[in-house]
Amino acid sequence: MPNQFIVPQFIESEDKIIGPITVRQFLICLGAAGVLFVEYKVLAMAYFILAALITSAIAGAFGFLRINGQPFHYFFLNFLQTQIRPPLRVWNKNALIQIGQEKIIGLPVVEEAAKKPRPSSTRLRELALTVNTGGVYKPEEGEQTT
Repeated sequence: MPNQFIVPQFIESEDKIIGPITVRQFLICLGAAGVLFVEYKVLAMAYFILAALITSAIAGAFGFLRINGQPFHYFFLNFLQTQIRPPLRVWNKNALIQIGQEKIIGLPVVEEAAKKPRPSSTRLRELALTVNTGGVYKPEEGEQTT
């Protein structure tokens, strides 16, 4: 009898510790509570209320918001990487720019290989017909051009 192995299920879901709250969400809320405490001690009440709303919104987004089924911090990291990387990369095979020296070094230009003449349209039709019929069609010897 072959060995049976238990395949883990739901490996994408996080462990719940307090009702529906996961460890990550709990730690984010705990960190936000610490920041709110420091804001309460340092700021005047009007400024504290404004800062508390902003801090709570950010903590709520990172803790509970999901975009396309992914936690918000994945979306945020992908957004930052997209903004930091250049949006367009262009390969210039004729010039190499050395970063830091701003010096352009020309690369040797390779001569183009000798081009074969294009087959005539009748020859192309004959070749296509030969391929489409699986080799059954054979062009007549007099009409075949090389």
